[in-house]
Amino acid sequence: MNRKILVFCLVALIAAAAGIAFYGYREQAPAPATSESGPELNFTLPDLQDVPQPIAQWRGKILLINFWATWCPPCLKEIPEFVKLQAEYQDRGVQFVGIALEDKQPVQDYQSRMKVNYPLLIGGEDAAILAQRLGNVINTVPFTVIVDQQGKIVHRQLGELSREKILEVVEPLLKAN
Repeated sequence: MNRKILVFCLVALIAAAAGIAFYGYREQAPAPATSESGPELNFTLPDLQDVPQPIAQWRGKILLINFWATWCPPCLKEIPEFVKLQAEYQDRGVQFVGIALEDKQPVQDYQSRMKVNYPLLIGGEDAAILAQRLGNVINTVPFTVIVDQQGKIVHRQLGELSREKILEVVEPLLKAN
């Protein structure tokens, strides 16, 4: 009986620590060191047609790189807003890129229903590693990084990213150029 209580308390303590760490990091937007905008942003992943898409093709634009999955309710909740923002801001040099942490078929099925207007890349397990290198410290989805026109990460978001937060980060970048 005492062992069960001890195990329960230990699990509760770990869960509380993870929650505190997530809550404390979730809203932070640390200014990354220059090295963080280097090799990690030089990757290529296939799109839904299996065509390799290098992230470098969008250099010079404000990039919102969103790591997501079709089995993730918060991911699916934020995508319709991303679609609206892509339509509104594409002519101003803003580019959303979705990186799915799963196989191609569920993403294709989702795309055929939702008509996402920005590139969806298939990352599978490699995407989780990439997200971690970009700052996903708790290995969760959704996870989004916003990259300025010079290729520097200017914001990291663990969990849902609201329209308001996107505009708070993106608008000053648009005015700077």
